[in-house]
Amino acid sequence: MKLSKKKRKGLHIEVIPLIDIMTFLVATLVLVQLSMSKNDGLNVDLPGASTSSAKEKKDDAVTLTVLPDGKLFYNKEQIGLNQLTQKLSAFKAANKNGSVTINADSQSVWKIVVLVLDEVKKMGITKVGISTEKK
Repeated sequence: MKLSKKKRKGLHIEVIPLIDIMTFLVATLVLVQLSMSKNDGLNVDLPGASTSSAKEKKDDAVTLTVLPDGKLFYNKEQIGLNQLTQKLSAFKAANKNGSVTINADSQSVWKIVVLVLDEVKKMGITKVGISTEKK
């Protein structure tokens, strides 16, 4: 007795394994994207705050870092307090709605942090934030 084989028409794609693979890829891409946070400032020991939240990273933002020894950095470039005014004025001219993040170490001299904040406000930059860690 001879059995006849039916010919398949077209391709047969298994959908369940395809869904599993796509879910894995989407989850992996989301996790990678979340772990890639761009930090223009230096890594410092930030003060903690219970209301701390993640900030959106924009191209029209600058980070000012104050180290414990009083050194000041504009993004990752070391500058003096006397250079801060000209750097901020150039930034303000290029970015009308730019924002500034002050990234001060928890052991920093707060006198310098207040001076930096004062200079930022003098330039008319209203979008100012202070980096903290979540407690």
